[in-house]
Amino acid sequence: MFVKITPMKIETIAIHASNKADEATGAVIQPIILSTTFERAADGGYPSGYIYSRSANPNRSMLENVLAKLENGADAASFSSGNAAGMSVFQSLKPGTHIILPDDMYHGLRNQIKILFAGILEFDFIDVNNSDVLQQHIKPNTGLIWIETPSNPLLKITDIKKIIAIARKHHIKVACDNTFATPVCQQPLALGADIVMHSATKYFGGHSDLMGGALITAIKDAWWAKIRQVQEMGGAIPSPMDCYYLARSIKTLPYRMAGHMKNAQLLAEYLEKHPKVEQVMYPGLPSHPQHAIAKQQMCGFGGMLSVCIKGGEVEAKRVINSLKLFTQATSLGGVESLIEHRASVEGPDTKTPFNLLRISVGLEHIDDLIEDMAQALD
Repeated sequence: MFVKITPMKIETIAIHASNKADEATGAVIQPIILSTTFERAADGGYPSGYIYSRSANPNRSMLENVLAKLENGADAASFSSGNAAGMSVFQSLKPGTHIILPDDMYHGLRNQIKILFAGILEFDFIDVNNSDVLQQHIKPNTGLIWIETPSNPLLKITDIKKIIAIARKHHIKVACDNTFATPVCQQPLALGADIVMHSATKYFGGHSDLMGGALITAIKDAWWAKIRQVQEMGGAIPSPMDCYYLARSIKTLPYRMAGHMKNAQLLAEYLEKHPKVEQVMYPGLPSHPQHAIAKQQMCGFGGMLSVCIKGGEVEAKRVINSLKLFTQATSLGGVESLIEHRASVEGPDTKTPFNLLRISVGLEHIDDLIEDMAQALD
């Protein structure tokens, strides 16, 4: 039985929380405000509330409003990319802070921590789902537990409430990358997380044509003030145009996610029964190791799945190159179906199986997707 996670219907939030009718023209959709600076009053004040677009912009304000409300958060901050959003969290921490991160997570952020923050922050990549291992790695200077659920690319599910319970005992903050799930499928703040992160490039954008990132906080505390400071002073912000298009795309997010989830479930069920498939990783399948946890904390299983092909890397790549509708490309969350040999993207230190293909299931008709997969496998 799925849990109800939003007090207001998410379809309504997605449409209305980024809208503000233009007072000058009466336009029902907010115009794009490209100005980098705003006129001061005779007394030197700022009657519009805006000073300079690196600090704030009307389009960004409306985008951040809908982001916060989608996750039931107190505030949101938007960035030029998901990596910039994650980096702002890490930059907000004091040097010497210890971070615990999952052993399966987006390789871009993993490499960011290992390369850019080496010697600045301490970090351990562990199986956060193992409570004993997690508690063994907690140190006096541990300040943050970073989780990603479902994970990229193994689709592991982390028990958010269990992590929160352990973190609270040690006064440790918890941040959750919610990119694969989106707030349509899962709301970590409602389960006790302190901050939620998104690569808005993915399902929020939804059309593979813009980049963005987002952080949403449960409360406006001193830590959030520091993150806001990093956002303003660092300047890794989205343009007014990107904010406008993100807000526009979010209006259809709940309905797009419904289609992604339906197609992913049906494709996963088909692939699981195929004799040339070794394993399907999708939390909507009863065979998934954390299927019961996913049912408890999610209201949908998302549009991402991974599949291991019998015959190893060579056969996996043959399947990719035989597909007609699935485009071989990085990224995910667009209306078109994408597929990728993930290990070759992640580099020499990857722990991803070399016969694994990560699939972002699009909104094409499911019969066409299954037919395409069938001819490629057979």
